[in-house]
Amino acid sequence: MASKIAYADVEVGTELPAQSFPVTRATLVQYAGASGDFNPIHWNEKFATEVGLPDVIAHGMFTMAEAARVVTDWVGDPGAVVEYGVRFTKPVIVPNDDKGALIEVSAKVAAKLDDNRVRVDLVATSGGQKVLGMSRAVVRLA
Repeated sequence: MASKIAYADVEVGTELPAQSFPVTRATLVQYAGASGDFNPIHWNEKFATEVGLPDVIAHGMFTMAEAARVVTDWVGDPGAVVEYGVRFTKPVIVPNDDKGALIEVSAKVAAKLDDNRVRVDLVATSGGQKVLGMSRAVVRLA
């Protein structure tokens, strides 16, 4: 599978479709099972607050992966992402209620590079706070 987006059709400033990703305690348990990361800060409220957190928090790698979905959905091929990195700035706090938390992600093309590649800068927030910093992906387009 190759990128559905042509390099010639993209300009600096092109916005990718924004997405929101709901996160509940059940989501965190499912992710823990898939990743093998059963750290109790991700599922045990008592433990999380005892170590100084406001509540249970989402896994950082889960948050990072959800943000990347904005890029992979846009480009149409996860293999087109040749680089991706973030800095974890704030945790995604996941309350034990019917709503949980929401990770909101927007992105735009920040630079056109050589070899049909573009740099995409992402903004990920939850609860009105930026949860990822320096979130960037390099994508090879058609």
